[in-house]
Amino acid sequence: MIVVSNTTPIISLASIGKIDILKRFFDTVYISQAVYDELKSKDSFGFDEIDDPFFQIVSIKDTIATDILLNDLDLGEAQTIVLAKELNANMVLIDENIGYKIAKSQNLNVKRTLSLLITAKNKKYIKTIKPLLDDMITNKRWISKSVYFEVLKVCKEL
Repeated sequence: MIVVSNTTPIISLASIGKIDILKRFFDTVYISQAVYDELKSKDSFGFDEIDDPFFQIVSIKDTIATDILLNDLDLGEAQTIVLAKELNANMVLIDENIGYKIAKSQNLNVKRTLSLLITAKNKKYIKTIKPLLDDMITNKRWISKSVYFEVLKVCKEL
């Protein structure tokens, strides 16, 4: 399975010490140079984790497609979508709404971090999701109240 990730899912999972969830689902996660650069731009969540050989940096070829996407997205998101298309990825991980919608419009199979956590709970890789959501929020990862409660409802933790 070919999986391409944007920056935010890596930061969010690193913020709660759960990068291993990606490793439970995938053999490799591909990232663009821009995603790598974003993660290395400051010593924060994901800074060290991104150097694991599990993450493979791939240069994009279609810089014109990237430039077009830059009208609506940041460089990491734009390169993530272009890389997913170039690799014919089975899945792309993007959390931001506009990036998610644009990736969907490109017929990509898009998942968000919280979807991965729900699946991890369903597969019994994690016991409960609420402490992880609370840790994300404590670590300055933004989750709307409505999404927070919806995830807890779906996971039968409400």
